[in-house]
Amino acid sequence: MRKVGQTCIRHELAGFEYTIHFDYSKTGPVVAVRALNIRDGRLDLADVHTIPKSTSEKLPRPKLSKGDLVMSYVGTLGRVAVIPEDDRFHLAPNVAKISVNKAQFISEFLCQYLNSFGGQKTILDAAASTTQAALSMGNLRLVSVPTPPIYEQRAIAEALNDVDALIGALDQLIAKKRDLKQAAMQQLLTGQKRLPGFGVQVTGENRTALGGFPGDWALVPLSRVSAFITKGSRPTTYGFEWKSSGILFLRSECVSECGLDLSESMFIAPQAHQFLRRSEVKGGDILMTITGNVGRVVHLRHNFQSANINQHLARVRIIDENIFPSYVFHFLSQPAVRKYYNVITTGQAYPQISLAQVRDTVLPMPSLREQTAIAEVLSDMDSEIAALERRRDKTGAPRRG
Repeated sequence: MRKVGQTCIRHELAGFEYTIHFDYSKTGPVVAVRALNIRDGRLDLADVHTIPKSTSEKLPRPKLSKGDLVMSYVGTLGRVAVIPEDDRFHLAPNVAKISVNKAQFISEFLCQYLNSFGGQKTILDAAASTTQAALSMGNLRLVSVPTPPIYEQRAIAEALNDVDALIGALDQLIAKKRDLKQAAMQQLLTGQKRLPGFGVQVTGENRTALGGFPGDWALVPLSRVSAFITKGSRPTTYGFEWKSSGILFLRSECVSECGLDLSESMFIAPQAHQFLRRSEVKGGDILMTITGNVGRVVHLRHNFQSANINQHLARVRIIDENIFPSYVFHFLSQPAVRKYYNVITTGQAYPQISLAQVRDTVLPMPSLREQTAIAEVLSDMDSEIAALERRRDKTGAPRRG
């Protein structure tokens, strides 16, 4: 192990004396590396501030060279990335430069270590907490790092970089698949595109005449196809205590952007569940957040066992035999519906919609056969995305180890 800054690395800060001279723009040739540009062990250049090359030349100390490391040291501590080329990057405030002694360290290995669980723990342990988390250069110089031989560092870095590249490629593919699904939802759920064998799509010429949907689609309120749409209650309001086991109790946090998240659930006694039986949920139900981040929805699998919900969730249970529940779930989960709910929310500090507004939500209803076909297309896309996410997570697990 070696101490950072003693025998292997030199540190230089983005000092105050030059930050006041920065003239940020979006068109300069030199990128000012900010903390938000350091993400997942690499530079994220989606949102950059730049400075003129003349400004960078006048301030040589914070200039960055190929192989230098950059680290955020205020606020979100310890994000580290490697500078990939010379003469294009410059330090911004709250970012430190670590100039690597290349006779003793491979930059990519050091970056991988500092971003690892052990490296991050060491950095956080060295941080000094004042009004916000901050890391002094004196403390950073005391951080110890492992020092295997150069050839072993290179092999380790190459292996981990290959895994990072695979994870990055999977992230890009997942993002692309999500975009494709959003486009498919927009087209299929409005009739802009009809699946083969299901009538004529709605075109620009007849969209107004048909109210924006195909003429063979009915428009019905959600309340007409569902059992009584209700919400839950907080058990402690009625004198019931939380339990370490028992009946699953779902909070609004359980309905996440990525589906059902049981890590945020709690438990209540069977007696409390019986008392609150009006808000019981079971497999096949659709849950929607009606406070806070309004409009998130999940569709409980048919093998989901009985549970209960709090007052921030609405339960939708489709009972009309001519309505396919998965179709309703996909319709409610599309961005246009979320946007509509956000427009009609009340309460500035804590936005919310009423159960009446949920019940009055209008659904465009094609035939049951077309509903099923649309839902199957979108569900298949969900399954494909989920499989890619599992592959990404499976790839990342051994990397973290």
